[in-house]
Amino acid sequence: MMRSTFMANEQNIERKWYVVDASGKTLGRLSTQIATLLRGKHKPSFTPHVDCGDYVIIINADKIELTGNKWNDKIYAHHSGYPGGLKLKTAKVMNATQPEKMLELAITGMLPKGRLGRQIGKKLFVYSGNEHPHAAQKPEVYELQG
Repeated sequence: MMRSTFMANEQNIERKWYVVDASGKTLGRLSTQIATLLRGKHKPSFTPHVDCGDYVIIINADKIELTGNKWNDKIYAHHSGYPGGLKLKTAKVMNATQPEKMLELAITGMLPKGRLGRQIGKKLFVYSGNEHPHAAQKPEVYELQG
């Protein structure tokens, strides 16, 4: 008897909404677990070429932690495309001005590159405060491992 391998598709994917509190969590360790949730790798029905992950809401992004001297040593670079258009920011400045962007960059860097990765990245919502506008989706609180 031949059994076929289960392949998830848009009709049989069940998505949940999760809320994660980032206060006091380390940036990299938090990002890896969120990337796993977004990708859907925690589900037994994971299919690599299909977006079968869940929606994730992150609150308190401004209270993220970094180990060692990364607040001063970690540099975020952005180029405008014009000559001399390289803009550099340290993690301390980035956390003060755009704490949501810090987490988004860390998490989206762990997702696949290309069309699938961009589609998965749209299910991530990051907020610097304690409030979020997604109460209608009835998100569950997700406890991180470690």
